[in-house]
This record gives sequence, structure tokens and C-alpha cells, in this order.
Amino acid sequence: MKVVVGTSSFADSNDRAMDLLLEKGIEVVKNPYKRKMTEEEIIVHLSEADGLLAGLEPLNENVFQQAPQLKAIARIGIGIDNVDLEAAKRHGIKVSNTPDGPTQAVAEMTLTALLALLHQIFLANEDVHNGVWKKRIGYSISGTKILVIGYGHIGKKTSDLLKSLGAEILVYDKYDTSASTCSLEDGLRNADVVTLHASGNEEIIGNREIELMKEGVILLNSARGALINENVLYDNLQSGKIAGFWGDALWQEPYRGKICECKNAVLTPHICTYTTTCRESMETEAVKNLLRDLGI
Repeated sequence: MKVVVGTSSFADSNDRAMDLLLEKGIEVVKNPYKRKMTEEEIIVHLSEADGLLAGLEPLNENVFQQAPQLKAIARIGIGIDNVDLEAAKRHGIKVSNTPDGPTQAVAEMTLTALLALLHQIFLANEDVHNGVWKKRIGYSISGTKILVIGYGHIGKKTSDLLKSLGAEILVYDKYDTSASTCSLEDGLRNADVVTLHASGNEEIIGNREIELMKEGVILLNSARGALINENVLYDNLQSGKIAGFWGDALWQEPYRGKICECKNAVLTPHICTYTTTCRESMETEAVKNLLRDLGI
């Protein structure tokens, strides 16, 4: 039996998940590109594979038609919007994910990014490296109004961490109205910080939404790049309407777009889940899901 890996760093920090596969006598082929694969690349990669440990590569009708032997997909992570679930069902392919594994790591990194932006750590670091001794005035999380968009596992954990530091949390979840404490419009008008934890690729933040926001708002995105209009974000970072932005999920990966020009933007290469604890947990759970769905 053959299993191929779509994620770019499978078993790089821990052998436990890989050992579970090898102990079953399974042939394992890792991602040779060490990045998100294109549709053409994943089709070639899936040749004669029975199972896929999936990242964010496109998995659609065309891919499944050319991988007739594929029986199971185990996503290493929460989001499965890159998988055409109806097409997978038509082809008899079982699909699973790891909804709990990323929660703590993503929430921690969101908090880290916010603290760094509020206290202007990156700019202060740049000043000192450039021989400039400038004491910048920052802001505290305590008393800050933070709008959390998307209140699943990660949104809830992020809210808990922020509340513990005295933040006032506003919640908007399009699909869970019982969790929402405000409308999207009211949340955007009142928030000092907006953090995105929503699923899917539907644009949430465009020109109209940013017009509703306060001057000097901070925007955080650990979910999907497509949730924010890139061009509108660029214009508002340049004008200062958005004082600071952190993005870990970007519009294209690797990202070399126009937001790189903005000094008030902090960009990370999709590494929220890249802690040893998180990777081991997600990879092990995904492998167990895959073995179950392959009947091994």
C-alpha cells in the first residue's frame, strides 16, 4: 500500500507519525517540493497512491478522476475547503481532518502577533539595529475591544487567552448566531482589533468593511488569505487607516505580493501550527484517521 504526503514538512520534527505508517509496511512518499503543490503536481504525486496526508493542495474532480486508486484523504489541519467533498464522495474517497490539533498553537501565535504589533516590537527592533534609540509608545491588551470573526475551536481559544489579559471580546460568527454577541457591522465599528478565524474562502473584509472600522485599527489573519481583499488592505495600510496587520495565511504561497512593501504589515509563512507539540499531535491524529479509513 502507498501513502503520499501533501504537507511540506511531514515528520520533520518528530518521527512518531511516520513510524505508525512504516510499522504497517506502507510505502510513504513525502512532498518533494517542500511547498504547497499545484493541481498538476498533486495529480502526478498521487500516482498509484491509496491514501493522501493532505495539506492545502487543490483536491477536486479533475484530481480524483486521475487518481482512481485513491481511497482516503486525511487532512493535517482543520480546514478542508481545498477538498471538493461532493466529488470525493462520488469517487468513494473518505475524508477526515484534525479539528483539535492546531487550536493552542494558532491561538498562541495570534496573541504573540498582537502583542508585538501593540508594543511596536518589530519597529523598535529595526530602530535599534539601524542605530536609532527611539522609545515608541505602545498599547495594552487590557481594555482593548477585539472582534473575533469565527468562533470555532481556534476562535474560542484565542478569545480565552485575550480575555485573560483583560481584553473586551466581541464575537461574530456567520454560521453560529448563538455564539455571536454583535453583528459584523457593529463589531467592525467598535473594535480596536479584528482577528479572523473563519472557515472557507469567501471574502469578509473588503472596502465597505474597512470603511466601517476605526482609524488605526489592527487586523489579524491566521485563517485564509482570501478572507481579506489584498488590494484594499494595501491601500489602507499605506494610508494608516489600518495601523498594523499580521497575516500567516496569505493570498499566494510563497507570497511575494504588494503587502510586502508595507512596513506596518507583519507576514509569516503559514507557520502558526509549526510547534513540535502541534505538529506531532496533528500528524499522529491524521495518520490514525488515514489508517482507519484505509481499513488497516
